[in-house]
Amino acid sequence: MKKLRKAYIGLIMAFLYAPIVLLILYSFNDSKSRAQWGGFTLRWYRELFADQAIMSALGTTLSIGLLAAALSTVLGTVGAIALFQMKRRPRGVMMSIVNLPMLNSEVVTGVSLMLLYAMARIQLGYLTLLLSHIAFCVPYVVLSVLPKLRQLDPHLAEAAQDLGATPVQGFLRVILPDIMPGVFSGFIMALTMSIDDFVVSFFTTGSGVSNLSITIYTMAKRGISPKINALSTIIFACVFVLLIGINLQDLRRDPRGREKVEKVRIPY
Repeated sequence: MKKLRKAYIGLIMAFLYAPIVLLILYSFNDSKSRAQWGGFTLRWYRELFADQAIMSALGTTLSIGLLAAALSTVLGTVGAIALFQMKRRPRGVMMSIVNLPMLNSEVVTGVSLMLLYAMARIQLGYLTLLLSHIAFCVPYVVLSVLPKLRQLDPHLAEAAQDLGATPVQGFLRVILPDIMPGVFSGFIMALTMSIDDFVVSFFTTGSGVSNLSITIYTMAKRGISPKINALSTIIFACVFVLLIGINLQDLRRDPRGREKVEKVRIPY
């Protein structure tokens, strides 16, 4: 039974990662055809960095992703704290509203935001793309932070103020360090969703502003270039290195899996 479970897990992992491995291999293929191997080459990586359209789209994707993730993390963390302090019935209503962008179809969200910008006479472009990404990233941050808030002692903030801390100091030096794993998870989730999004971006961006998903969609009409394989390989390598770093950080924890907590001095 144990061998059967291992074989089943191995089959699932192979199903998930075989396409990625194939993509990485073809990023070094000298031939444009995916049907034959033309030899090992790095020319697609050289052409990738020389392609101004892809580099511009990559820059837009990273800037939009980082800004949207940072702003939505701040808004989502504040919103999660406000929801946590609400009474049960109003919190349930607000949580339903917060969950709506995640449950709603991306086409509906994209068209709705596009109509909103048209009614507000806001020209479609970088700003509308950023605002749209913030709009659908905030709920993911809220859902990442709320569980950490529920794990806190409800009297922790009051205890910090009794020891002489101001409300801001109590939040920054007592509450925030405890919920930081949830805040970080929300930031990573928001960044991932922003980089991955296509439908909402397609409806809310303007001429001259294009992220990677839109650029790749446009290129797909003429056939995917091996340069996209090279770009995907680089993105996968960056994510892989990030995961290794997170796992190495986890190894520094104590045997019970909890981080070592340093004493925090609270001013009187």
